[in-house]
Amino acid sequence: MKINEIFYSIQGEGNWTGFPNIFIRTTGCNLRCSYCDTKYAYYKFKEIKILKILEIVKKYNCNKICITGGEPLLQKDIKELVSILTKYDYKISIETNGSLEIKSFAGKKSVMISLDIKCPSSNMNKKMLHQNLLYLKNKDQLKFIIKDKKDYIFAKKIIKKNIINCSTYFQPVSGIDPKKLANWILKDNLNVKLGLQIQKILWMDRIGL
Repeated sequence: MKINEIFYSIQGEGNWTGFPNIFIRTTGCNLRCSYCDTKYAYYKFKEIKILKILEIVKKYNCNKICITGGEPLLQKDIKELVSILTKYDYKISIETNGSLEIKSFAGKKSVMISLDIKCPSSNMNKKMLHQNLLYLKNKDQLKFIIKDKKDYIFAKKIIKKNIINCSTYFQPVSGIDPKKLANWILKDNLNVKLGLQIQKILWMDRIGL
């Protein structure tokens, strides 16, 4: 597999916020979001065999693995990787950008799908597969990255129009005051969670923000 990095840290977003995670970051993405903060994962990689990945993650005393990117679903071996990791009792979160079908992972034991739906400010919103919303289960999570009121209205329309069976997060783009988004959510009494990237609070000096 094309792997950008494997590391151990605190999960900063979503249902597992605050829990230690092993992160497997794959290389390559089919989108180019305007606010992307992992552009270094577009191209840089090492080819690592799945059994070697398993050997690396076993070094950490942690049973939660976040497979992220880039876009993990572009990897031809992703199903095999997830299958092997779950056999070793790891709990898996697959972070995917919303443009590729998630049906083959829906409802799988020990697998949480973390699905993005890109809003207009990303310039990638027209590439979304909205039928993916049908496959989300209670244990999964849905995330909207929001920069402005136009993004907020876009996201609000989607959750009003569809039956969402999982936790939904509205998360501000880095550098945007989260209070503004919080006030919009409160005013409309939306049943969503305000998501903050705590990894950028903890390690702001490392990320250069």
